[in-house]
Amino acid sequence: MRRQLFILLFTLVCCSVSLFAVQPRPGVSILGDSYSTFEGYVTPDTNYVWYFKVPNTQQTDVSDVKQTWWQQLIRDKNLRLVVNNSFSGSTICNRGYRGEDYSDRSFLTRVKELGSPDIILVFGGTNDSWAGVEVGEYLDENGLTADGSEPDLYTFRPALDRMLSTMKDYYPGTDIYFIVNTKLRPEITESIVTLCGRYGVETIMLEDIHKKANHPSVKGMAEIARQVGERLK
Repeated sequence: MRRQLFILLFTLVCCSVSLFAVQPRPGVSILGDSYSTFEGYVTPDTNYVWYFKVPNTQQTDVSDVKQTWWQQLIRDKNLRLVVNNSFSGSTICNRGYRGEDYSDRSFLTRVKELGSPDIILVFGGTNDSWAGVEVGEYLDENGLTADGSEPDLYTFRPALDRMLSTMKDYYPGTDIYFIVNTKLRPEITESIVTLCGRYGVETIMLEDIHKKANHPSVKGMAEIARQVGERLK
């Protein structure tokens, strides 16, 4: 009897260890702008970056990829990076600085290039705010304007609506979070909160982030990692 009990317990322990061993760490992908870049760690590698291995000390004190908010978050939460598709200076909509066409780098253009993650972290809207892009109008439930015309994806609200809609359809079952920067234009923040609520995307409202040249410093990166980490399921 004791021998049979021992064999049963041993088998259960082995099965538990085996199941634990094959469980992969949750994969996270990032769709971001300069705040989420680091030289050599974005995909594709032609994306512009703000943070470099040899930094411009007038712009930042971040000098190691381990200091970035997303690397810290991945380590702290035992995640694995799937794709970091971040592009410095990019807007969510197709309009950028000086009124230029940013459709080659917009969040809307890059939304399908995130691999197969379990979690998606969107960190954007900052450049839309800084570049002064038009907010535009909210779309109806069919993704059309009030007069039934096609949306203007060179304005913020229609582009964000289309991006979130695409993301929900393209990555079913994925947990999606939208990280909202501090000190954005009020209408940009309001639009993010409203549309994320419509699509069931959680917003993480950052608070008191230390910055240098309007970008997170080493201290700011740690603050972002902590605040985002507190909200992840």
